[in-house]
Amino acid sequence: MNTNYVHMDYSSTNTEPEFRYRQKRIQHWDRVSETKADANRLGAYYHQLLARFYRFLIPPGKSVLELGCGHGDLLAALQPERGVGIDFSNEMIKSAATKYPQMQFVRGDAAVLPFKATFDVIILSDLVNDLWDLQAVLENLRPLCHPGTRIVLNFYNSLWRIPLGIVKQMGKGADTLEQNWFSPHDVENLLDLAGFEAIKNHARIIFPTKLRGLANFFNRFLVHLPLFRWFGLTYFIVGRPAPNPAAADANRNPAVTVLVPARNEAGNIENILKRVPKMGSRTEIIFVEGNSTDDTYDVIERTIPKFPAQECRLFRQPGRGKGDAVRCGLEQATGDILMILDADLTVPPEDLPRFVNALTSGKGEFINGVRLVYPMEDKAMRFFNILGNKFFSATFSWLLGQPIKDTLCGTKVLYRRDYRFIAANRKYFGDFDPFGDFDLLFGAAKLNLKIAEMPIRYRFRTYGDTNIDRWRHGWILLKMVLFAARKIKFI
Repeated sequence: MNTNYVHMDYSSTNTEPEFRYRQKRIQHWDRVSETKADANRLGAYYHQLLARFYRFLIPPGKSVLELGCGHGDLLAALQPERGVGIDFSNEMIKSAATKYPQMQFVRGDAAVLPFKATFDVIILSDLVNDLWDLQAVLENLRPLCHPGTRIVLNFYNSLWRIPLGIVKQMGKGADTLEQNWFSPHDVENLLDLAGFEAIKNHARIIFPTKLRGLANFFNRFLVHLPLFRWFGLTYFIVGRPAPNPAAADANRNPAVTVLVPARNEAGNIENILKRVPKMGSRTEIIFVEGNSTDDTYDVIERTIPKFPAQECRLFRQPGRGKGDAVRCGLEQATGDILMILDADLTVPPEDLPRFVNALTSGKGEFINGVRLVYPMEDKAMRFFNILGNKFFSATFSWLLGQPIKDTLCGTKVLYRRDYRFIAANRKYFGDFDPFGDFDLLFGAAKLNLKIAEMPIRYRFRTYGDTNIDRWRHGWILLKMVLFAARKIKFI
């Protein structure tokens, strides 16, 4: 017997109706196990697409638990550091354990889980349609989650109920028993009842059979458009454990790093040091000076000793552009929480504790400043800049799957541990961002971090000129839209 195969019997824990329901499905999936393993079967292309989407959502090297793992193919495709699969079909589990000896497979019931360890990701792929009680299964997952765990589910769109039934009657469709038919709202509601919070949902796969050119066009592009997305065969939902206020209270004294990229900002340095408040157990301020034409670097160097109570460090950025300065400073940061403050002081430093509170209370895992809620001071932002920001707000919200009202507000806050994951996965996007904002936003969206928005009152710059050229940088933003569409949406 394979050492990576564990047989658990939970039949005595079921009520009589549930036991009969479960036994019927065990017999069914044992019977179809051999045909499901056929790579040439009808539906194989659908499962290839599922694997591609899951690989996008889940980076390799995570600890992953899959409920209803079948033959283990999806779990193996994710290249987990630790992979565990559970299924109540004995034939499925034996096959999975033989094919993938590097992972552990358990024959058991998803409603009664034998694990005590926690996982980074828990997958339910095409399982919720087949469960007796989805809420009970989700509730049993809570002890297996740490605060950063992600629950990823996909399930059939109920609009496909009749087409799939017709195909099945013709003997061409998937061999399934009677299914649950959930709407995205139903699943999000059950997640909420079980103590989880849905982060995003999206439809996938209009064309589940391989037809050269046409299937790719429908499944990559059309499925994301407002009308066509209603007809996606499967919905994906990504959730996280709902924040626990008691646990959050225990983590409200972290060290904080405030990163200040500064180019031609000599007149603001003293005010920054006067106004940045003390936060957490300690607050360090990192200045990264970037190719100034004034004496910004010298001013920072002379001013820091005047504020001995502030823990400060100063660096020259190695390259060009704000994005390079941001990456340089964040690599040097030692705080548990990383925050960016633009040296122009258009975002008041006094607002920074609000960002820390939003992060430590669990309201979000990436806190993004928003300048477009409160009225702005006169001349703080020009009319065409406002129009452009609103356009890009709607566009990036659609692209990233979470509300993003302001993409270019310089104040962004996240945990250093999450920044390390973003940096480690930067190769997916490459070195593409001259601003630094999109590197972080795209990275947070790719890792399914909960993005929360913090409205601030945007102030008029009192020293120097803006480093933003609205037309040149507007064109760069349009290119960012196309870049995000290709790397995030139309995969």
